[in-house]
Amino acid sequence: MSHENVVLVGLDGSDAALHALDWATQEARVRQWGLRLVCSYALPSFAAASLDGGYAALDDSAIRAGAEAVLTEALARVAGSGLPVTSHVAVGDATAVLVDESREVGLVVVGTRGGGGFAERLLGTVSSALPAHAKCPTVVVPLRARAAKEAADAPIPAVEPIRRVMVGVDGSPQSELALRCALREARRWQATVVVVSAVPVNTVTGVLAWLPEPVDHRAVLADIEESLALVLERVADEAQGLTIERRVLDGTGAAVLTGMSDEADLLVVGSRGRGGFTGLLLGSTSQAVLHHAQCPVLVVTKGADAEQAAA
Repeated sequence: MSHENVVLVGLDGSDAALHALDWATQEARVRQWGLRLVCSYALPSFAAASLDGGYAALDDSAIRAGAEAVLTEALARVAGSGLPVTSHVAVGDATAVLVDESREVGLVVVGTRGGGGFAERLLGTVSSALPAHAKCPTVVVPLRARAAKEAADAPIPAVEPIRRVMVGVDGSPQSELALRCALREARRWQATVVVVSAVPVNTVTGVLAWLPEPVDHRAVLADIEESLALVLERVADEAQGLTIERRVLDGTGAAVLTGMSDEADLLVVGSRGRGGFTGLLLGSTSQAVLHHAQCPVLVVTKGADAEQAAA
């Protein structure tokens, strides 16, 4: 699979999408990549009040004009970036459009308010549809600034440089791919990497369900720390010269990563690429990370080309 050095941004005219565009522009600049902007819309149909029971298609001229206006605003916003930029309007479901176009680009970026807006269409009832099925890494950028830095008169917060990259590691191949991706991203920014493993020893299901009761908590932590050290040894060449911090903490992966996300500028997680995240790391609470993280979340899928995912 061939991917262009392009960051694809899904737009809908909301503040959340514009904030994601600002983030994508900064990322493209650091990578020295181009930008591709897309605004999609699905053309609805309705039953015509006719005797033959036929259907009448809604005239899409006004809808298309609105989508083109969204792109015009976005193009004006990135006009001074110095980056090569292309844009187009696409007809179709937003998720399907972005998944299809992810075959050709190196990164897809969308925004979310954390409870509505464009990414809610992507993440709502279908959970992680875009991150799980995209053919390249995906970044979900929340529209929330840290309270101490948020300007009261700025509806769209400023994008912060990436100084700390946090990555969840649970020993799975998907999380190791996420770790390699996090290391590449940290090298671009000369950022610190915080490697986190969660230990839900109090749960009765999941990968630790086989442990006898009572569980020797210290032994479990020591085992996880040893396993994490082995993973880091395998990526030692890629980590050379970077500052690496290790954290092994009690709790589910989603809870730990979400809780620590206010300490990071980017959170990287791995996905199996079939609708759910890897067991120990995120389990059935994957949406908690995507909806509630305080920083952008980069999702690396098994379905994505491995070399491109780590690029």
